[in-house]
Amino acid sequence: MKGMRVRAGRFRLYAAVAEGGFRRYATYRIATAAGVFTNTAFGLILAYTYIALWDERPGLGGYDQAQAVTFVWLGQGLLTVMALMGGGFEGELIERIRTGDIAVDLYRPADLQAWWLASDLGRALFQLLGRGIVPMAVGALVFDLALPADPLRWLAFLLAVALGALVSFGLRFLVALCAFWLLDGAGITQVVMLAGTFFSGMLLPLNVFPGALGDLARALPWSALLQVPADVFLGTHTGLGLLRTYAFQLGWAAALLTAGRLLQAAATRRVVVQGG
Repeated sequence: MKGMRVRAGRFRLYAAVAEGGFRRYATYRIATAAGVFTNTAFGLILAYTYIALWDERPGLGGYDQAQAVTFVWLGQGLLTVMALMGGGFEGELIERIRTGDIAVDLYRPADLQAWWLASDLGRALFQLLGRGIVPMAVGALVFDLALPADPLRWLAFLLAVALGALVSFGLRFLVALCAFWLLDGAGITQVVMLAGTFFSGMLLPLNVFPGALGDLARALPWSALLQVPADVFLGTHTGLGLLRTYAFQLGWAAALLTAGRLLQAAATRRVVVQGG
């Protein structure tokens, strides 16, 4: 009974942290509106670019034109959900490590990784609702998108998004923890962000990449952030293929979260306070 009460208490704690993460981003309404406008504007530019490209190369990457344009709007909808260009917890955590405020976090009656994971999932949910729906709706009004008619595919897509959010957190948590050993985490953050932009499919669907480069890109964890959810949405993965897709995302999530826990254990055994 005592163990159950402890687990229930921890669940309530992390649920409250997730709610706090959601509410925190919900307070920045003007910034959210500006972000929606920016995502929509870039979506329009990219959509017309894709239309011109697919006019020249019909069926490129195995997509028809409607699917390619849909991919654009899925990318704009998931850009901030997956924090592909920053804007997540990692900057704050790096700063807390640099100043030594991380010592306060380590004294909390909560696991450091679980605390930031809960907060980041709350942020991701807000971004999905606050900055994901409107650009997608605008895209559907302006273009002929390949929207699923089957409600189950929408649910399958949302599950792929949730798993992608776990992979995204795992990557960024590892990046943030590097600040325990580096004087400044900005450099590695920029490198990982650029890699994520390229290998997630944000610039072009990974199915367009040729040969070994395409195989490598689809095997890397960043593909779980956009390419995989988009393909689930477009119906590329069904049946056993869909299960293999989820297994791919779960595998990377488990590997990255485990690596993060090991790196966290190594860092907290030898906490280096920089500048504090």
